[in-house]
Order: sequence, then C-alpha cells, then structure tokens
Amino acid sequence: MLCLLFFLVTAVRAELCQPDAENAFKVRLSIRTALGDKAYAWDTNEEYLFKAMVAFSMRKVPNRETTEISHVLLCNVTQRVSFWFVVTDPSKNHTLPAVEIQSAIRMNRNRINNAFFLNDQTLEFLKIPSTLAPPTDPSMPIWIIIFSVIFCIVIVAVMLLILSGIRQRRRKSKGPSEVDDTEDKCENMITIENGIPCDPLDTKGGHINDAFMTEDERLTPL
Repeated sequence: MLCLLFFLVTAVRAELCQPDAENAFKVRLSIRTALGDKAYAWDTNEEYLFKAMVAFSMRKVPNRETTEISHVLLCNVTQRVSFWFVVTDPSKNHTLPAVEIQSAIRMNRNRINNAFFLNDQTLEFLKIPSTLAPPTDPSMPIWIIIFSVIFCIVIVAVMLLILSGIRQRRRKSKGPSEVDDTEDKCENMITIENGIPCDPLDTKGGHINDAFMTEDERLTPL
C-alpha cells in the first residue's frame, strides 16, 4: 500500500514538473565559467540548497508563507547543470502561478546568486529577466559638486588676469629704459672715416664734430 502511494505521488510530481510545462522555469548554471579551478560539483546537496532558496523566496510573497522545501520540484537535471523547476501547492495539487514565482525570484535574486557564488550571467532563470541594480546615491550632493567646479573656474580666471597684469607692467617698465640705453649707445659710438675718428653729432646738446669744422670756424667763435 505504501509503495503504491509513493508511486502515485511520484507520478503526480512528474506530471507537474516537465520541460515547457505550465508555470515551469528553466535554470542554467555556468559554475566552471564563474569559478574556474574553484568550481564545485553540482550534486543533491546543491539541489537541496536551490530548493531551499526558492522556498525562502516564495515565503516572502503574501499568502505563500507556508511554502516548504518539498513543494519545490526539480526535473530534467543535466550534467552541464541545467534543469527545470516548479513550485507546487499540495493542498490543491497544482503548481503556483508563474507570476508569483517570477516576482519572488526577482525580489531575492541577489540572495540566490550569493548562495552559489554566481551572478545573473552565470545563474540564469531563462524566463525571468535579470534585476537591475538599484541606483547608487552619490556620496556628495550634486549642487556641491557643481559649486566646486564653478569656484575652481573662477579662481583660475582670476589668477590668469593677475598674471597677465603683472606681465604688462613688466613690459611697460622695460620699454623706456631700453630706449634710453639705445640712445646712450648711439651717443658713445665713434665712427672712423678715411682713417680719421669722427664723433657723432650730439642731437640733444647741438654738439658739432670738430673734424668737419673749417679753419675760420675754429678761430672765429659764433
């Protein structure tokens, strides 16, 4: 009698959990890709952990607080670690709606991934879209960042104006002294013509070069 009852229960569960069955989800794991040499073997203990995580997720859904590990059924497990699963309601002998399972998995996706050291790319629920990570709030308010940028720009502009003013003042102060030096050099220059040294004309004081004066001009002062 017990053997017959066990056979009937097994047959009912086999009918509920089938590939592409109603409310069934396929899972695919890439343990070797994610962990490399530290990859673990997928065995019955890992299956038990998966069932426990699914049951935990379902208990977060309203009116599903009584979900047990035995209510989660796995089938068509392959060596490349892919399988199908459903969540049953023993009281009514049918599977729970796919919408409820999808919602529960999405809410607890990170907890499930962490349990197997995987992520959304290496632990795939093929009919359940990946959850987006919540946006991170900046450690500093945006208005402070904008104010800091504007303040830095103003400081740089003021420094450039100060430096340009200093350069212009230096150029103005150097200008007259250079002209005076040039004139002094011209005054002190002595030219030689036909082997006779000639003093340049003193344009400022009206000095006349003696080399070009006649005998009368030398004897008769003006």
